[in-house]
Amino acid sequence: MDIDASQYAEISREMLKSGDYLHIYDRGHNYLDKPPFLFWASAASMKVFGVNNLGYKLPAILFALLGIFATYRLTKLLYGEVIGRMAALILATCQGMFLMTNDIRCDTILMSCVITAIWLIQEWIISRKLLYLLGGCAAIGVGMMTKGPIALMVPVFCFISDWILKRQWKNFIRPAYLLGILVIAIVLIPMCIGLYQQYDMHPEKVIDGKQGVSGLRFFFWSQSFGRITGENPWKNDVDLSFLLLNMLWSFLPWIFLLLPALFINIAQLIRQKFRLLPEQEWISTGGFLLSYLSLGSSSYQLPHYIFVAFPLAAIVVAKLLFDIIVGKKYSGFGRFIAPFHIVITTLLLLTSLMLITYIFPAHPLVIVAWGICFMAWLYLAFRKKLVGKFFWLSASGMIIINIFVTNQLYYSLLQYQLGSQVGKYIHQKAIRPDEIMVYRIEDPLNSINFYAHEMLVGTDTVNKIQGKKYVLTMDKGLNDLKQNGYAFDIEKQGVLFKVSELTPQFINPATRKNELRNYYLLRLK
Repeated sequence: MDIDASQYAEISREMLKSGDYLHIYDRGHNYLDKPPFLFWASAASMKVFGVNNLGYKLPAILFALLGIFATYRLTKLLYGEVIGRMAALILATCQGMFLMTNDIRCDTILMSCVITAIWLIQEWIISRKLLYLLGGCAAIGVGMMTKGPIALMVPVFCFISDWILKRQWKNFIRPAYLLGILVIAIVLIPMCIGLYQQYDMHPEKVIDGKQGVSGLRFFFWSQSFGRITGENPWKNDVDLSFLLLNMLWSFLPWIFLLLPALFINIAQLIRQKFRLLPEQEWISTGGFLLSYLSLGSSSYQLPHYIFVAFPLAAIVVAKLLFDIIVGKKYSGFGRFIAPFHIVITTLLLLTSLMLITYIFPAHPLVIVAWGICFMAWLYLAFRKKLVGKFFWLSASGMIIINIFVTNQLYYSLLQYQLGSQVGKYIHQKAIRPDEIMVYRIEDPLNSINFYAHEMLVGTDTVNKIQGKKYVLTMDKGLNDLKQNGYAFDIEKQGVLFKVSELTPQFINPATRKNELRNYYLLRLK
């Protein structure tokens, strides 16, 4: 999807084509924003599986599976096997997980590296086997090469909150940490070399209108901490509630358990005068709260920034669910939340039915498949005897919903994405990049280069079209060509919409056409 995922896919493709893995370029221009690990992983995958969706997405999906496994192992250390399995399933079935494994950005790998690091370091704390600490620090290093210092900060938030509340002061100073820091530094060396060579050695380069930009300082300070201090120019002036409001959809359906769980844990800590008992932990709750406050303090926030803390939220929810279902605690809340969760899941299932029958009508066999899945879900609801049935109904309901969201909604939306549709056509027809000019296109077009397997050139000057065989344009450009005496045939025509920014008018089939704009691939005579 345009903009981010297709941009990262194209950067990975360019990296594979050039063979330059130390320096990052976006459509031939210097790129100083995200660190390189996602691009390295996707470029390596494309070398095996080709320049396509699978080649780009597979590494992130594999990391997502690792993140689910790491969540299970960490929770098992903290609370035992049953809660560990529950936490893994909660993470795997929250809406954000389905999103981050479809619209691939840096957050999937970041989340996985962070929770893997926390799990391995906790293994080291229990067993004192140095290999666990070194593995955890290596995971932090990979996470930092994916999205910056936040990969280090989240584990720090988790452990310092737990150690302070347990008064475990000795854990703050251990010689083994020096080895861990060394491992992180070694992992970061290739990225640092690339940043230094591309930017610090070339102060004459103009980056975002400035000269003398240090790539190393940008990575270690400006990109993350600069958003809190105001040094980073990116701002959207949202407040501390922004991430929470977006979690109302991204952590569905478990958000309705997360907020009570956090309240219960905080209230318990206050009653205990901010001192944990030996069998208690604050890694999950403290890590989530401090991460949220840190991310929420940024002057620039997007909904997916909080995804890094979702494994910690899953652990918090799993513990509360276990207490309700097995421990028989909070009986009043349990009697409310069980039917409430089932109602929420039912409404979401019916929404998915509306999606495939009205919003983007599917093939009748798809609707039949939905009916079969729904009947199985009803059988689970009314006939099957299960402990904690509402938990299983919520998890299985989210899986059913996202089978159809993934295979119907996303495919339908991308039919309106100009870049992917035309890019595939250009590649299939073997149109050379020097034969085509992009003229007056009002669309991000990040995806067109990836799917065309080539970098296309654009212009707003009609004279630069001379000598080209093809022109990609919209209505205004079409009229310009007519007025300037160009003769052409329409090779391909379609409609476009910026699918990552849905509107009610676009979602409604009755008003969708009013939101669409025309595009044309013209063959000049």
